[in-house]
Amino acid sequence: MLTLPEKLLFVVFAAACGWYAYVGFRRVVLVVGRGDRAFARDQRAFAIPRWDRLPQRAGSALVRTVSQVTVFKGRPWVSFFHSFVFYGFVFYLLVNVVDGIKGLVAPAWLAWLRFGVVGDLFRLGADVFGALVLVGVAWLLVRRFGARDPRLSPGGPRVQLHEAVASGGVQRDSLIVGVFILLHVGFRLVGEGFHLAAEGHLDPWQPVASAIAAAVGFGEGRMVGWHVGWWGAIGLILAFLPYFPRSKHLHLFTAPVNLALDRRMPDFTPVPYGVLEPLDLEDEEAERFGVSHLEHLRVPQVLDAYACIQCHRCSEVCPANQTGKALSPSALEINKRYELVANAAGFAGGEASPRPLTAFAIAPEAVWACTTCGACMDVCPVGCEPMIDVVDLRRYAVMTEGDFPDALQAAFRGMERNGNPWGLAPDKRLDWTEGLDVAVPTVAERPDFEVLFYVGCAGSYDPVAQATTRAMARLLERAGVHYAVLGKGERCTGDPARRAGNEYLYYQLASENVLVLNEALAAHATDASKRKKVVTACPHCFHTLAAEYPQLGGDYDVIHHTDFLAMLVAEGALPPVAGDQRVTFHDPCYTARHHGIVEAPRQVLAAAGAQLTEMPRHGTKSFCCGAGGAQFWKEEEDGDAKVADVRYAEAVATGASVVATGCPFCRSMLGSATEAQVEGAVPVRDVAVLLADGIERVEARLAAARPD
Repeated sequence: MLTLPEKLLFVVFAAACGWYAYVGFRRVVLVVGRGDRAFARDQRAFAIPRWDRLPQRAGSALVRTVSQVTVFKGRPWVSFFHSFVFYGFVFYLLVNVVDGIKGLVAPAWLAWLRFGVVGDLFRLGADVFGALVLVGVAWLLVRRFGARDPRLSPGGPRVQLHEAVASGGVQRDSLIVGVFILLHVGFRLVGEGFHLAAEGHLDPWQPVASAIAAAVGFGEGRMVGWHVGWWGAIGLILAFLPYFPRSKHLHLFTAPVNLALDRRMPDFTPVPYGVLEPLDLEDEEAERFGVSHLEHLRVPQVLDAYACIQCHRCSEVCPANQTGKALSPSALEINKRYELVANAAGFAGGEASPRPLTAFAIAPEAVWACTTCGACMDVCPVGCEPMIDVVDLRRYAVMTEGDFPDALQAAFRGMERNGNPWGLAPDKRLDWTEGLDVAVPTVAERPDFEVLFYVGCAGSYDPVAQATTRAMARLLERAGVHYAVLGKGERCTGDPARRAGNEYLYYQLASENVLVLNEALAAHATDASKRKKVVTACPHCFHTLAAEYPQLGGDYDVIHHTDFLAMLVAEGALPPVAGDQRVTFHDPCYTARHHGIVEAPRQVLAAAGAQLTEMPRHGTKSFCCGAGGAQFWKEEEDGDAKVADVRYAEAVATGASVVATGCPFCRSMLGSATEAQVEGAVPVRDVAVLLADGIERVEARLAAARPD
């Protein structure tokens, strides 16, 4: 127990530290509250839910936090040692409270610590968890400052860093936090060891403290060591509290809150990563659209900066970052954090941020390097969404400043004038049917259709993608599907415009499409068992129709063609064929990662007789082809390599004779990779083409063998 002067000193010191800590934490709350809360207040059904069912959200976030399941999604060894620190910290919340009381009140009040199962387990937990924390923090510090793990870097020389980050702010913060934890836990264990030494006995429930006691020897004079240990442990906690709101350690409290506001809550109906918040384009008083400054970010986007644990897992999977471009999702969040810390007092008080995000958080060229693949959001252990920030920055650049890459102008003009980014005439939408040996009915010709085949712009106009469209028509006819197409009435879904930040153009295209689709699919719309289905071979059309058109009143049963073909095979409408062709499958981001469609394309490949060999990065962890986010319509930003070249090389390295995919843009990008242009290169094919060719090859062989 402390002496009276020590108690008085503790009260004064605790009051001073507590006050400054209160000021710091209050500023964080006010800063986060500065986020644009218009969407949080919006009760419209199409807004992305964040604030519904808060008790359930809190419970789910607590389970994910305590289980560390999101942390263990990757880097098992790092996660393993991090768990030592996390669980040790959680237990030490109780330990510090007990130790504080132990120093201030009579020992009789804490007699339970010395007797009974509860006391034994508490002492064991404090001792063992203390040792584990020391091991975990030491390992993490060696990893950062000794081994200098390259994965702790936000990216290459093109990545823009905040001034404080560039001057070593992250390293200093990590060192301060790491040394604090080592000293805090170390002093506590040493103090307990001296306490045992002063009492003249060892404690089997405190093996580490007992080892320290044995090392220092027994005697009443050893009690001074407990005082030093107590002040070293509890005093450091108090001294660290004012720094806590400025440190990376803050994620211990902000990360669970961020998980509670997650769009992909596992207990709810998840919102796909790629779904964007709609803008109120009819707001005549709006001075801007999109985001340019910190105060324009929504509450979850500001919270992301404080929740980020600076692990750089997002940059490690970002296709732009991994090919040496200026974009780094982790740098974006870290830069936001340091700017918020630097301007916390003024910003919390309602002042405007002093400079735009592109001046410190992300380079203007990096804004246009994102493929919107969603890998950064998928891998983040605390639910940060840097991809959404990038799209909001594009919205501001396009709709408020009229600033965007020149190459996008042609795509915008084509969508605006002709309803497709190629800019080709709507009359040519059915040119892909020329030469087909099956008739392709339109909605006007077959109004009682059961399945609407939404061809999409690529499937209609791109010669490479037309092969997939024709294969789908043959397969639908072969399976006896009662289908139809919109033909000349079909327009671009608006996906390229929306990913490029041109929300107004997207709204125009999508609104017109919703009217057309609502009319075409009106029959039995309220009868779930009779609702007409929409099938498309384009993941971008699929995502927009299924996940974003509901924002505009378009509620449809949309199926990606790989899912639909797998269903037809399972029902026996399409026959599986035997084969031994070695195939590797490239998962499109907008089906696999955004919507979890992973097994269906592989089932179709198996039905086509393919022998599947997987790439290291596949399924929901697939590496992007480089086409998403309107990248297909512009030149790729400067970097060390092209995204498609990296992915195609990974596919070829499997030894497969064919690279299969389920997206017209993936097929085009991989097929145009540098290595794919050489003679004898491994071809890229859509799964529908492989299945159609396989079935027709077998049927032709059977027909040839059949006597006249």
